[in-house]
Amino acid sequence: MFEIAPAIVVQIILLAREGGAGAAELREFIANLPEDEKGELTAIAWVGRGTFEAEEFAEAVQTALAEATTPTEDYLMGMPHLAENLESGLEALGIDVSGEEEDLL
Repeated sequence: MFEIAPAIVVQIILLAREGGAGAAELREFIANLPEDEKGELTAIAWVGRGTFEAEEFAEAVQTALAEATTPTEDYLMGMPHLAENLESGLEALGIDVSGEEEDLL
């Protein structure tokens, strides 16, 4: 279903929760993702905040890729509640976030 592994999204959630302490690492982590994964990451956040429904995920990815005017890391790090949006987006898409977190920890 995804190009981006749910474990990568969960790692981004954990870094985003660290706030300032993990900001540089989060920025670099997102910047180093392939473009298709950046589009999916943005789409997951949009689904999580209600901009798109889970059934519209493919459309959200296409929109994210087509409308990207700033670096993804800047856009996402400027998004209020990034961690919560990503977590909600994964859950809406049928991914068990707590299970993925346990695998990382």
